[in-house]
Amino acid sequence: MDVLSDALAAMRTGRTRSARTEVRAPWGLRFPETTGTTFHVVLQGSCLLLAGGDAPPLELGPGDVVFLRQGNAHALADAPDTPLTDFVPERTAPSSPVGQVRVDGPGPQTTMVCGAYQLDRTRPHPLLGELPELVHLPARPGRHPELGRLVDLLAAELDRGRPGSDGIVPSLVDAMLLYILRAWVEERAAASPEASGWARALTDPAVGRALRAIHAGPDRPWTVAGLAALGGLSRSVFAQRFTALVGQPPMTYLTWWRMTSAGRLLREPGASVRAVARRVGYTSEFAFAKAFKREFGLAPGAYRRPVSPAA
Repeated sequence: MDVLSDALAAMRTGRTRSARTEVRAPWGLRFPETTGTTFHVVLQGSCLLLAGGDAPPLELGPGDVVFLRQGNAHALADAPDTPLTDFVPERTAPSSPVGQVRVDGPGPQTTMVCGAYQLDRTRPHPLLGELPELVHLPARPGRHPELGRLVDLLAAELDRGRPGSDGIVPSLVDAMLLYILRAWVEERAAASPEASGWARALTDPAVGRALRAIHAGPDRPWTVAGLAALGGLSRSVFAQRFTALVGQPPMTYLTWWRMTSAGRLLREPGASVRAVARRVGYTSEFAFAKAFKREFGLAPGAYRRPVSPAA
C-alpha cells in the first residue's frame, strides 16, 4: 500500500458506522464525543455545524464534506437556536454498518450521511496528527472532482435502495476517508509549497519516493544513503530535507514504521514473533524483541492478545 493507505490501515480498529439522515426543519441533532473520527456529507439541502465553544456556526450545503479528527462532541441543525435531540440511528440489526435517522417537520428537507470511522488514536500516524480538528471540503466546481463523484455515487446508492447497497455503502464511505485525506494533502501542499510537514513530504520528489519505498518494503535493509539515492540526492542533503519535512530522521521513522507494522501484524490470527520480525526487517528475533519492547514497553509475546474463533 502507499503511505496514506498504510497510515490509515495502521489505525483501523473496526467497521465504519454510518447512517442516512433525512430531516425536515425544524431539527437539531446532537453528536456525542467518540473514540474514532466523525464525518458528515450533505447530499441535499443545507444545515449548520455547531462545533461548540467560540467557534461560529459553519454553513454546509449540497456536496459539502466535513471531517472531525478527534471525534469531539458537536451538533448539526437547521438553525442555531433549534433544540437538539440525540443522534440515534435505527438499524435493521445491531451489527449493521448502515442505519437511518428521520426527523419529520413542516420545513425544508436536508439529507445527509453521518457516521464515524473507528481509528485507534493511541499510536496515531504523524500524518493524521497534522490534520486540523475540523476539515471542511466545500463542494465547488472543479475542486476535488473524484470526491464529488464519490459523493454522487453515495447519494445514488442511498436513494435507490437497490440490492447490494448494504455492502456498497460502507465501501464507498471507507473510500471517502482516503479521498478526504488526499484532498487535504493536496490543498495544504498547494497553499504552502515551501512549508514543512507531511503534506509537503508526500509531494516532495525525493522524500516522497523514500517514504513510498519504506512503506512498500519495510523488511529491506534500508540505509540513509540508499534512500537518498532513490531521489538522486546526497546523503546529507536528503537526511536534512527528510527530517525537516517528516519531523524525524529517516532511520528513526523507518524504525517507528517497522514497529507500528509489527504491532498490527502481531495481533493477526496465527502470527508468530519470528515471522513478524522477518516481515519488518529483522533477521534476529532477539533484536526485534528488544526494539519492540523499547517502543511499546512490552515484549512482542505479551503485546499479542488472544483472538476468539468467532472474531
